[in-house]
Amino acid sequence: MLNVKNLNTWYGNSHVLQGLNFQVNKGEVVSLLGRNGAGKTTTIKSIMGLLTKVKGSVEFKSEDILLQPAHKRFSMGLAYVPEERRIVPGLTVLENIKLGIIASARKSQETEIIEQIAQTFPRLKERLNQSATTMSGGEQQMLAIARAIASDPEMIMLDEPSEGIMPILVDEMFELFARLKKAGKTILLVEQNVELAVSISDRVYVLDQGAIVHTDTAGNFLADPVVQERYCSV
Repeated sequence: MLNVKNLNTWYGNSHVLQGLNFQVNKGEVVSLLGRNGAGKTTTIKSIMGLLTKVKGSVEFKSEDILLQPAHKRFSMGLAYVPEERRIVPGLTVLENIKLGIIASARKSQETEIIEQIAQTFPRLKERLNQSATTMSGGEQQMLAIARAIASDPEMIMLDEPSEGIMPILVDEMFELFARLKKAGKTILLVEQNVELAVSISDRVYVLDQGAIVHTDTAGNFLADPVVQERYCSV
């Protein structure tokens, strides 16, 4: 579904990503792992079209989207949940969710989608009319994920979903990711909690200083503490 070839990204004169090659197959959960500053977030932003100085090839559903704007990539079924969540202040939980529907091909199914979201996210169901920015950080993260799911994407990219979230909500989120995987959703996950990330993943790629230095199945990676210590310890 996603095929990244020789991806290079710069911030000014700083060459951050240096020839990345990796793929995510339909229905897979793939984790991008590595220490802070390894280039994980830059990779996802490059795929989503949020950075300007990018070269290489990003194929999504067999189409090279490197020159497409971010909104076009979204309309093709590629969703992105950033670490900073980007909840819209002044809007309720329900209104934030509706933003994910407006730009999708499912606008006519709004009532059905809202009901599905409410069933999937019981915490949000209780707060649909609450101002979104008054919720806890973990609840706002769930809202950001719900807003992405509302567009019915074919692939979801998640950037550090557990960052700064209380453990009980982290557990709920990863249970949700496991259910999405079971339902056939394709997920590219950036996550500092290596054990949690790998527990729901099929494969992992490890980044270090802007390059992929290791790739393996999730099971083999968990059984290799040397690689985890070398590249993933904070």
